[in-house]
Amino acid sequence: MLTLVPGNATLNDLETIYRDGASVRLDAGARAGVEAAAQLVAQAAAGKVAVYGVNTGFGKLANRKIAPEDTATLQRNLILSHCCGVGVPLETPLVRMMMALKLLSLGRGASGARWEIIQQLENLLAKGVTPVIPAQGSVGASGDLAPLAHMAATMIGEGEAIWQGQRMPSAKALKNAGLTPVILGPKEGLALINGTQFSTACALGGLFEAWRNAQTSLITASMSTDAIMGSTAPLVAEIHALRGHVGQIEVASQMRALMAGSQIRDSHRDDDTRVQDPYCIRCQPQVVGACVDILRMAARTLEIEANAVTDNPLVLVDSGRIVSGGNFHAEPVGFAADQIALAVAEIGAIAQRRVALMVDPTLSHDLPPFLTPDPGLNSGFMIAEVTAAALMSENKHLANPCSTDSTPTSANQEDHVSMAAHGAYRLARMNRNLNAILGVELLTACQGVEFRAPLKTSAHLRGVLAHLRKDIPTLKQDRYMAPDMEQATGFVASGQALSSADLIFPISNTGAPS
Repeated sequence: MLTLVPGNATLNDLETIYRDGASVRLDAGARAGVEAAAQLVAQAAAGKVAVYGVNTGFGKLANRKIAPEDTATLQRNLILSHCCGVGVPLETPLVRMMMALKLLSLGRGASGARWEIIQQLENLLAKGVTPVIPAQGSVGASGDLAPLAHMAATMIGEGEAIWQGQRMPSAKALKNAGLTPVILGPKEGLALINGTQFSTACALGGLFEAWRNAQTSLITASMSTDAIMGSTAPLVAEIHALRGHVGQIEVASQMRALMAGSQIRDSHRDDDTRVQDPYCIRCQPQVVGACVDILRMAARTLEIEANAVTDNPLVLVDSGRIVSGGNFHAEPVGFAADQIALAVAEIGAIAQRRVALMVDPTLSHDLPPFLTPDPGLNSGFMIAEVTAAALMSENKHLANPCSTDSTPTSANQEDHVSMAAHGAYRLARMNRNLNAILGVELLTACQGVEFRAPLKTSAHLRGVLAHLRKDIPTLKQDRYMAPDMEQATGFVASGQALSSADLIFPISNTGAPS
């Protein structure tokens, strides 16, 4: 159980929720501010002055005044009418992240929801009741309305939820978990569905997977460099210090450490007729270093957004006002998602070129064609490379920016939107593609390194090779390749490649390595 202070959640906290499924509760110190804001909303709901979302309709219907006795019905109707999502259900880790982010937002004491609403979300997380949230339907302003409405529906006993692995009506899931539906008070429905939590959860999930892939690419690139007997001269620290980009400096440093002690590298330091390696070998620090830098930029944006209040209107307790604004507009999240997509696409693009290099006997420095010991009778990794190329191309298409798109909605009241939701949601698909590209690179690089025997690669990389070979034997003759591809992809996605190489560097690092 994680206890979070609203406004102070860290990337480590958020990744724990995402990867470990940790339950979340808010620090009790947040309660006083939450209740003070709720009291201001209750007073506004009983008054005669029109306050948007408290005693009025919504969006284009904001000029319709609602009687005090109808405010509960207003909020319930809001949730039910906005449950218009379509598509496959969002994955459970992302739903739980979304719920935790909504807790953090409500806990800032500027939304006007009662503490009972916060407790309901905490209880859903603790009891394992996961709302079924269709993945499509948000344009990223006015908040992620449809996805968050499906989340809120479960809280009031409507819609569907997953409990103990079974999909069922939310009312049944609540009953099975020993919970009861909440009745929404003034503004509480609006507070729940107005916000960027769907987009931000998907972007954070994409960030965490992209970071794991970026780290893994340093292992696969180092292994590929040894496989083609490439030079480590381009990793010399002085080169990267002269340029000054932190990510580039750090990537070069990590690769130097990974390749230290390689007999393969030492064997061709002298009398090598090749002057320079292709860019996919030589420029890994420059390319993936730039990816590391923009991932860290995106991480900072998303950490801020995770702690932000993004609904509307906002309750300003100190001045006693309820003010309409536009914090629900997810433009920062959209930009961050586009940055992550660019990094994912580029990590895959340069990795695929290394795969192509290794299977090509004219470029691989005496490795056999397609890395098979008996080419012609066997095709080796010929089509594995084609698959990597297909996935690389797909990711390049998916990396086109989403945040430059907009379309007016809600009778032109919401006339500019961020498209952050699908900009962030695509990142899961892109990272799965990158898992597979890096998996293919790992298979081919390991095979290439083995052809260099009796020379050995470095101790770090031997650890990766030994771990991989527990499940995937060396390819000596053609065999049914699908299981190898699946296992190699899983080896990357699960983080096993990182743990077997003993390589971890933190996403929050902003300074040059020592």
